[in-house]
Amino acid sequence: MNLKTIGLIFTKSRSFAQLSKTFQRPYGRVQIKENKASFVRPLSSNADNATLKKGWLEWKVIMTKFVPVGLCLIAVMQWRFYRKQISDRTASHWEVKFYCALPLRAVSRWWGWLADKHIPESLRPLVYNLYIKTFGVDLSEAANQDLGSYRSLADFFSRPLKEGVREINQECPLVSPCDGTVLHFGPIETGHVEQVKGVTYSLENFLGENTWNNNRNHNEDCDYRKSLFHKPHLPNNLYHCVIYLAPGDYHRFHSPVDWQPNHRRHFCGQLLSVNPSIARWLPGLFCINERAVYLGHWEHGFFSMAAVGATNVGSVRVYFDKTLQTNRPKYRQPFINKDDKCLGTSINLNKGDLVGEFRMGSTIVLVFEAPDSFEFKLTPFQRVRVGEGIGCINKTKYVDRLSKTHTNTITIAT
Repeated sequence: MNLKTIGLIFTKSRSFAQLSKTFQRPYGRVQIKENKASFVRPLSSNADNATLKKGWLEWKVIMTKFVPVGLCLIAVMQWRFYRKQISDRTASHWEVKFYCALPLRAVSRWWGWLADKHIPESLRPLVYNLYIKTFGVDLSEAANQDLGSYRSLADFFSRPLKEGVREINQECPLVSPCDGTVLHFGPIETGHVEQVKGVTYSLENFLGENTWNNNRNHNEDCDYRKSLFHKPHLPNNLYHCVIYLAPGDYHRFHSPVDWQPNHRRHFCGQLLSVNPSIARWLPGLFCINERAVYLGHWEHGFFSMAAVGATNVGSVRVYFDKTLQTNRPKYRQPFINKDDKCLGTSINLNKGDLVGEFRMGSTIVLVFEAPDSFEFKLTPFQRVRVGEGIGCINKTKYVDRLSKTHTNTITIAT
């Protein structure tokens, strides 16, 4: 709807007719003298004063009602026009610099402080119901539906679900680690990965230097990709999946496979928004933002799971990693932009195990090795829930590929 259409609708409305009469009553008729308009005011009288006062009051009410509405409509249309412009292109170098210069970390720390504050019990239903209606929260799935029992917003964000609400698919080797929207998925053919269609980030910048593998000669992007393989002798490939958690989603995340994390790498980056519209606009977003990357292996080779921070994410908690501290002020961050920790071999996660929580919506990124017969069971921007099967291995293709590889190995040896 453009401004011309809005103007036509307004001129035909009853309110416009009232507004026209209001302007006519207090000022009387208009006389034209020598091509100049001059208003001839009627003689003053109590009746005229009453009419003038009544007209002014009617005009004031009408202007009070419709001027703000009109300004809001203009602002909304301008914002939509601007968003359409930025959705058709990616951010320039200076736009990225300006966006990163905004005090979003301070805002996020303030939000984290506010989210941890206790809310008076009498106000809790009002505050939480407003949040539920704003973000479409399904409270019927919560283990505790008594809004008065959640002491703070942070407690409400990280609420547990009822037992059995999320069933874990045992047939698929890979299940969704969280509730959310799938931004992108697919094989990784080069050293760059798509965060959304057409917008990429560097795999090496995202995961960091490969210090867990002896094959560290990666002068080119594709060499770094190859260095991640734990089973290079098998017909395997690298895959990725990006899932965005909105503020109204269940905020805890679970293990998507049976695996063993051996290493944690914490990057103290920015806290930019990871909303899909920003992900389409800002290349390398996941490399810029703060993130905790857990690296290890599963039955098919390399596996990693990254929890990416975002604006207004109070903190990221991982239950088996008590030393992880996210959203720290600048002066408490390490001099280098990453913090490594060896987890050893004592942590074993089963599919569906609870891993951690966000204190607001954010993003989970999976990068893993799997047979080249692996197939995602997803569509772009599909809604997924914890435990849903999102990827399977075509067993027929897998067996055929293994047999061919085995035959080729025997031939070479002979």
